[in-house]
Amino acid sequence: MKAILIHQYGDSSEFKLEEIACPKPKGNQVLVKVSATSLNPIDTKIRKGIVPNPFHPNFPMILHSDFSGEVVEIGESVTRFSVGDIVFGMNVSGGALSDYLLIDEIEIAKAPSNLPIHEVASLPLISITAWEALFERGNIKQGDHILIHGGTGGVGHIAIQLAKAFGAIVSTTVSTNEKADLVKKLGVDHVINYKEETVEEYVNRLTGGNGFDLVFDTVGSDNLDKSFLAVKPKGSVLAIAARSTHDLSILHNKSLSLHVIFIMLTKKTEEGRKEHAAILNHITKLVEEGKIKPLINPKTFTFEQVNEAHDYFENNEVEFGKVLIINESESLG
Repeated sequence: MKAILIHQYGDSSEFKLEEIACPKPKGNQVLVKVSATSLNPIDTKIRKGIVPNPFHPNFPMILHSDFSGEVVEIGESVTRFSVGDIVFGMNVSGGALSDYLLIDEIEIAKAPSNLPIHEVASLPLISITAWEALFERGNIKQGDHILIHGGTGGVGHIAIQLAKAFGAIVSTTVSTNEKADLVKKLGVDHVINYKEETVEEYVNRLTGGNGFDLVFDTVGSDNLDKSFLAVKPKGSVLAIAARSTHDLSILHNKSLSLHVIFIMLTKKTEEGRKEHAAILNHITKLVEEGKIKPLINPKTFTFEQVNEAHDYFENNEVEFGKVLIINESESLG
């Protein structure tokens, strides 16, 4: 089978198309014919060696975790899936940039029936991240007013829809009028153009100066400091990009809680992997109910163009939505 591998850390030119042996499932494993993967920031960071790959530390390495595809063979102990099932999930141990991948049945879920199979590949990492943040760490409740930074980003746009589906009031930050229109279509209650309003101004406008019940920061860096300013006293800040240095005095002064979400940590345990599959089952239901729809970037790539996809992403050319990378050798519709 064909696979895209890297043999050392570096820039996008390290990706090499090669022929490798196709794995065989045994026990509780399923073999999936990969339809597509999607690009997440962690993929570029692992490629460059900024973040070590804890699941596959040795070269050669197949990157990307998000995938969608068709089950084509199952191990003798598999009970949850059959050949022909369309599934999605995160393959952190072996990567998704290959014609086929091997994965334990506890790590995957059946794909939503009302989405094109390629688009389903956009959902795993961002949906699990948003779910963990809002429900497991943020304990969001009906009627809470949440501020989500980065409303048209991967995690941000899913978090908006999840929060609305569970009865929250949602405000979000954007940088352009075009992005404002996009988030309004997702059901946002209040839009903030962060280039036109200061934190103090939008906190006063939207909360009467009290601050938001929850702030979900999907951006990081100095935006995390803005999140501390925007949340109410004794409120909670949720962060997915916290590899930076900050003065935490404001957390003490406002008695805040800071929750950092890093779902790769959860992936290290069997219990965590089962939990992630359960989340994906929830996501499938919400997609089929019309409560969640992924934003897809208009520019897509093939597996053979993965280097171009990474350059496109790292050059900040992605205006909104998830970038799909499609396996042209597969035959799914």
